[in-house]
This record gives sequence, structure tokens and C-alpha cells, in this order.
Amino acid sequence: MALFVASSLLIGLASPARAQDHNAINEANNPLTPKVTINLHNYYVPELTDLDGRRANQLLLRGLIPSDLFGVPQLFRFTLPIATAPELPNGYMTGLGDLTLMDMFVFPKVGATTFAAGPLLVAPTATDDLLGAGKWQAGAAGVVIAPQRWGLLGGLVTYQASFAGDDDREDVSLVTLQPIVNFNLFDGFYLRSTAIWNFDIEGGDYSIPIGFGIGKVIPINDKVTMNAFIEPQYSVFSHGSGQPEWQIFAGVNFQFSIGR
Repeated sequence: MALFVASSLLIGLASPARAQDHNAINEANNPLTPKVTINLHNYYVPELTDLDGRRANQLLLRGLIPSDLFGVPQLFRFTLPIATAPELPNGYMTGLGDLTLMDMFVFPKVGATTFAAGPLLVAPTATDDLLGAGKWQAGAAGVVIAPQRWGLLGGLVTYQASFAGDDDREDVSLVTLQPIVNFNLFDGFYLRSTAIWNFDIEGGDYSIPIGFGIGKVIPINDKVTMNAFIEPQYSVFSHGSGQPEWQIFAGVNFQFSIGR
């Protein structure tokens, strides 16, 4: 919740050091930009399906590290959640969730469009059963990004399945799809829609949210760019208990031009 408030203040009060063109805004929003990146993202969920009066929260620490290992452009990304989930019948549990690692290989551009794909690994680092799957998982991820004069179009798809872990926990087979649409405005402001669709192949549950939000790209200096945003998301289709009815996605990204 604190990150939600901080993001709102940043968007409302920060003044741009200079006018920015669409390319600069696109670069700050492109998940395939080869810059060291630190993201602080937060999902606040005030309503959950079939759990009246209960809420949830997930703070995500994300990082992106570009490399040219063995001469191949790669983007290594990690995501470590700090989650709060409702316990039944009462109370809440807060702690670490499962760590997700991706290694994306970036292919040569086709026109202005960039493709990347690579393996995905999930480690069962959750500090409580409520906060993770209790399973080692492996899979793959793919990203396509097509910058436009007016903004950014793209998508991220992942698949992961369990292969080891606690035998008493349910197996995992999960597909996610994240459509990415950004529309650039002026002075670093932009509109965004980036909600993630989740499909639990093993259990049959799913959640398809649609988001609409606003963000602002703020150059700190010639080496560091900050990107703050807030995006309410509403689930237009869902199935299964504990799915978000609606949620608020907010965050701050920092990109670093190392060695430039």
C-alpha cells in the first residue's frame, strides 16, 4: 500500500527535467531494453472471489541484468515476491514467495520488432505454504515488442510446470499471457495496459484482468531513468476461489546506463 501511495505522489508531483520524445518513453517501458534495471512493483488486491472481506498484497522485487555471455545477447531477470495472503478462517500470513528466474535470449530485430525467448525456473523459496507452490518448476518464456511512433505494443507469454518438490502439494501447470499496450502523451507521461492473464492448466482456474493506468518517465541524470506508474486492473473473466476481483498495480522502475 505504501508503494501505491508513493507512486501516486511521484506521478502527481514530479516535474520533468526536460521534454522527452517517444523513443525515450518507449525505451523506459520496453522490457527488452538492455540496461540494468531494478523494479519495485506492488499488487494490492482488495477483493478476492468467494472470500468476502479478505484482501491480499504482493510486493515484487525485480531485476534485469543484460549480458553477452558466449557472444549471445541475453537478459537475465529475477522476481522475488513478498506476499500477504489470507489465512482461513481468520488472519493473514506475510512472507517470501517463490523465486522466479528467466534467461531471455534476444534475437536480431525484424524491422523495429524485437523477439526474445528462453528458459524459466521457479525455486520453492516461500516461507509458508500459503505463499508458494512448494514445487520446483521449469518452463519457458517468450517476449515480442514492437515500438510504434505513438507508443509500444507487445506481449509476454510464459509456461511453467512442476518437476520436483513437496509430494503432498498439488502439481503445477501454469500459463500466463501479458498483453502490453502503451500510448505516449507528453512530458514523459503515458497511458498503459499491462494486466497479466493467468491460466491454471492443472486446476482449471483462470483470471483475465484488463488494466488502464498512467505513468511518467523521469530522467534523473544521463545515466539513470525513473519510471513511476499506477494501473487499476479489473477481472473481466475468472474462475476459482481466491482470484482477484480487481487490483491496483503500482510501481517504480529504475534503468541504469552502465558503461555508456
